[in-house]
Amino acid sequence: MKIVVAPDKFKGSLSAVEAAMAIEAGIRRVDVDAQVELVPMADGGEGTVETLLSAMGGSTKVTTVTGPLGAPIEAAWGLIDGPKTESTAVIGMSAASGLKLVAGVNEALKTTTYGTGELIKAALDHGCRRIILGIGGSATTDGGAGAAEALGVRFFDSQGRRLERGGGALGDLALIDTSGLDQRLQAVEVKVACDVDNPLYGPHGAAHVYGPQKGATMTEILRLDEGLRRLAAAIKNDLGLDIAKTAGSGAAGGLGGGLMAFAGARLAPGVELISEAVGLRDRMTTAVLVITGEGQIDAQTKRGKVPAGVARLATEVGVPTVAIAGTIGPGAEEVYGSGLAAIEPICTRPMTFKEATEQAAILVERAAERLLRVMRAGRLLAQE
Repeated sequence: MKIVVAPDKFKGSLSAVEAAMAIEAGIRRVDVDAQVELVPMADGGEGTVETLLSAMGGSTKVTTVTGPLGAPIEAAWGLIDGPKTESTAVIGMSAASGLKLVAGVNEALKTTTYGTGELIKAALDHGCRRIILGIGGSATTDGGAGAAEALGVRFFDSQGRRLERGGGALGDLALIDTSGLDQRLQAVEVKVACDVDNPLYGPHGAAHVYGPQKGATMTEILRLDEGLRRLAAAIKNDLGLDIAKTAGSGAAGGLGGGLMAFAGARLAPGVELISEAVGLRDRMTTAVLVITGEGQIDAQTKRGKVPAGVARLATEVGVPTVAIAGTIGPGAEEVYGSGLAAIEPICTRPMTFKEATEQAAILVERAAERLLRVMRAGRLLAQE
């Protein structure tokens, strides 16, 4: 009996790898001989690098880059094993330009993705021919201009002066010069995993929707939004590309759109891109059951989160899927429409969030055990 275990992280308590291991331990409590294949998942946010390295094999590299506020930091990225000319870089933008790096400092107009561009350059220096970027958890709203600058693009105002870094300066943008753009990008496949589908600007765009999370005041939000409008107009005028309304162009403060314009990136829902990268469909075809899960399953889960994405893929190949959840929130039943057969909560008695977090590994393990026992009972009934 083959079981594929493909959970996301349980935020604040277990990484996707740790969650997968806990689920396997629960399975072994019921069937020590089961063939269990662990495929930790992610949706493009934090943990994407670790998840892909675990699923595909590879090593961690560390590069000194420019942090979101300009100070040098050490940022880790992943290198998937393979011949040098076919190597794949896995980059999480949050490692170089993430919200966790500003630690309560509200400088929404100044934060830059320059460090993310430096990580892309490091991957090019290594000879990588494919780059996978997870762009969740950003501290920035600069439309990817900082990343582009690190790769050789220059941005000017109407007086011919170079713009300062940060989304706040984009309102003065008049001209984009791509003559110095790193030509190695032309021979590299760049894929971007994002978990949102916002346009670049407007009421549903990067600044208005995510600016408040990054400490932006309403005045700053309006300034950032105008900057993204100017960036989109300049990209259309100088590069001939219209990215403004493309789904996902507003992801990570517009980094999604910037990578499309300057790196020829292809944007895709994170769970789909990660599933493709780890070959999840092929791994499922010989399984009798798929177990997924994450910290909370609710109405939002069906909008590109891992459990829904895994369930849809498993349904396509005819394999039942069940999920383990730290919390079952409002609207969780809507996920059943994605092909999910059942959701098992990890808590079986009243407990505080702190208790549940501290005991997450054993709670997930026991939840997996309960699921397997129910599934075994169902198989016995089916045989009668």
